[in-house]
Amino acid sequence: MAPTYMCPVCGCDGLDEPPYDAEGLGNYDICPSCGYEYGVTDDDMGFTHEEWRQRWIDGGMRWRHDSKPSNWDPVAQLSRVQPKP
Repeated sequence: MAPTYMCPVCGCDGLDEPPYDAEGLGNYDICPSCGYEYGVTDDDMGFTHEEWRQRWIDGGMRWRHDSKPSNWDPVAQLSRVQPKP
C-alpha cells in the first residue's frame, strides 16, 4: 500500500505526494477536500494555510472532489490540524 500524506490546511490524509518538496516548493497538487493547490493558492494567490482553512470552514467545509468518501468526517479531519480550544 502506498503511503499517503496529510493536507496541512484541512487535515485530509489522502494525498498521494507530500504537498511541498524538501525546498518548500508546492507540488501543484490539489487537495480533494479543501481545494488548496500547493504552489498556487499560497504562492500565486497569497493565501496562508490558516486563511484558506478559515475560508473553507466559512464555506461549509464542502468536499471539493467529485467522489467524496462515504465515511468522510470534516470535523474529525480538521481536528488533525487545528489546536483544540
